[in-house]
Parts: sequence; structure tokens; C-alpha cells
Amino acid sequence: MERLARRLGVRDAVVIGLGSMLGAGVFVVFAPAAAAAGGTGLLVALAVAGFVAYCNATSSARLAARYPESGGTYVYGRERLHPFAGFLAGWGFVVGKTASCAAMALTVGTYLWPGQARLVAVLAVAAVTAVNLRGIGKTATATRVLAVVVLTVLAVAVTGAPQVTADRLTDPAGIGAGGVLTAAGLLFFAFAGYARIATLGEEVRDPERTIPRAVPVALGAVLAIYLTLAVVALGVLGADRLASTDAPLVEVVTAAGHPGLAWLVRAGATVAVTGVLLSLLPGVGRTTLAMARRRDLPGALAAVHPRHRVPHRAELAVAAVVAVVVAVGDIRGAIGFSSCTVLVYYAITNASALTLGADPDRRVPVRLLAALGLAGCLVLAVNLPLPSVLAGFGVLALGALGYAVRRRHQA
Repeated sequence: MERLARRLGVRDAVVIGLGSMLGAGVFVVFAPAAAAAGGTGLLVALAVAGFVAYCNATSSARLAARYPESGGTYVYGRERLHPFAGFLAGWGFVVGKTASCAAMALTVGTYLWPGQARLVAVLAVAAVTAVNLRGIGKTATATRVLAVVVLTVLAVAVTGAPQVTADRLTDPAGIGAGGVLTAAGLLFFAFAGYARIATLGEEVRDPERTIPRAVPVALGAVLAIYLTLAVVALGVLGADRLASTDAPLVEVVTAAGHPGLAWLVRAGATVAVTGVLLSLLPGVGRTTLAMARRRDLPGALAAVHPRHRVPHRAELAVAAVVAVVVAVGDIRGAIGFSSCTVLVYYAITNASALTLGADPDRRVPVRLLAALGLAGCLVLAVNLPLPSVLAGFGVLALGALGYAVRRRHQA
């Protein structure tokens, strides 16, 4: 079996994790989350989503160090639980992240050319796929440049904002638990990129050391950035205005009396979301590769390019599906669907981690975190908007049915 090249160190893995997360939460998710939970509720939901993500990250890092190969929880579920658990995780990841890629591509189109958003989105998918097909080293380099640009633009938006008004951070009507859980499920979409590091298990140097170090560093940095931006956006705009805008950071700098910065923020949004797309597409491709190697998907998708050492057929197939979804999809609907299926993916991650037992070398209670992560993922998944829950679990059930039929014919 052809293997992928091990080229990435800790810094590269952290940068790819940052590139996978930064953008979605800043430019897409805050508005629907504020609509669901209000001001204080948004901050509480962000903390909840961050904690669940931390639990998942701990479990992912332990499992990725034990099984340093492409595929993430598709591999862990097969090895630690049952082949069906692995299939369900892989299927959930592929369909959920495909929807996420479509949402990111549509965001690029909306910011660059609103009148031709779908056309621009398809072109963005084609361009990013072309970069990824050149090899993972080039992907890491491009993502590093994008991450620096994004952080610079976010810093401009924060420093250019007017003084934060504290009373806009609170809601007189109080916090509804259901709204907080819905918002947390949506906000989880913004954290899920750290799985990109785990899916690179076959391409990082010294994975037992690199992956456990890279995952919490990337997640902690992103959580700090999100909290800062959420406080600024709420303090300047208030929950109602934040919930009604599609470009909250543009609204922030405009409210500050710096409309000229709006163009910079829009450009930064385009760069940020392109960075997310640049990291998401190969992650889906590598899970597709792992599933194809075990014949859970067509075996032709298991090919690795002889020169660039990337799963070129899998990545081209994923890009084609994303382009189709872009042609008919909706950004907010894609986010909810993606969150639902990816939360199921992480529920299987935590269930797999529970089978590893205790780790005497770690100070954190890893088994407790895995149990809390498992419960948290399931609770957030079922509290998402009802159309997202029905669509997400419906597609998972369809995949499970296909799995059962195929196994029956093979028996």
C-alpha cells in the first residue's frame, strides 16, 4: 500500500489547525449563534463549545498518537469499537465536512462578488484543489501565509473598534438553556478544524510527539481569539444587530467611523475563508482515502499520486461533490448540517478514547474528559435547529443502510 510523505512538524501542524478553524467562527457563525442565544448566551455558548472541543481534542490527540495514519476517527472507531462505528464516523466526517467546504466556498463568493457568489465559489474550490494536489508541503506553506494575513486583519478590526459598551454584553430577559445549546452547537462548527491535524497522522514527523502538542496549542489560540472578537462584536453592536448582519466585523469597523477599513476586513474575510477551505478539502480527501483503502468507498479513490504523494483521485472527487453542493446549497443550512454530522463523528472519537483506559503520565483526567465530550457532542447535536438535525441524522441513517446492504452482499 502506497504511503503519504511525512513532511510536517509541530509548527506546520499548528498552522494547519489554525487555518482550518480561523474564519468560520469569525465571519459566519457569530450571527446565527447570537440570534439563537442573545448576548450573554453567546458568550456562554462559546465557552461550552470550546470546552466540548477541548474534550474532543484531548481524545483525538491520544488516539492519533496511537494510530498515526490518515483517516482520524474512521480508523479509531474501527480499531477500538467496531468496523461499523468507524464507517459511521468516516461517513459523518465526509458528508459533514463536504457541507462545510461548500459553506466556506459560498462565503468566499458572497464577499468577493455577491452577484455571482456561486460561480466564484466553484472557482475557489477549483483553485484550492489545484494547490492541494501539488502536495501537503505547499498546502502548509500557503496556509501559514494565510493565517498571518488573517490575524493581522482581525487585529485591525479589534483595535479600530470603538469602546465596548458593557451593558450590551448582557440580556435583560435572561439566558434560555435551549438557545445556549443551539448556539453552542452552531459555534462548534468554528472549532472543528483541529481534527485536520489528526487526519494528517500519516504525514507528520514523530506523530506521537507532534499531534498531542499541536492540537491543544491550536485550539487554545483560536478560543482566545474567538472570545476577544465575540466580546468586541457584542459590545459594539449588541446581540440584535449582530444577529441581523452577515458581516459582523464590517459592521464593527463601520460603527467605529472607519468605513475605509471595511474593505480591508472584507478582503481579510476572503483570505480567512480561503484558508479554511485550503485545509478542509484535503482533510476530507484523506478520510476518503482511508475509507477507500478498506473498501468502504470505491477502491479507485485509494490512489496516491506517484510524484506529489497526495490522494489525487479522492481530492478531485470531493471537489466535484462540493461544487455540486455549492450550486444548490445555503450557507446557514450547510453549517447546521455539518455541525450535526461532525458532532456524531466526535462522539465516536470520545467513545473510542474511553477504551484506551487511564493515562498515568497525564495530569488531566483524560477518561473523564472523554466521557464529558461524548455526552456533550450528543447533547449539542440534538439541540441544533430541527431541519439540521433531521437532515444530519437522515444522511447518517442512509449511509448506515448502505453499509448494511453492502456487508450483507459480501457475506
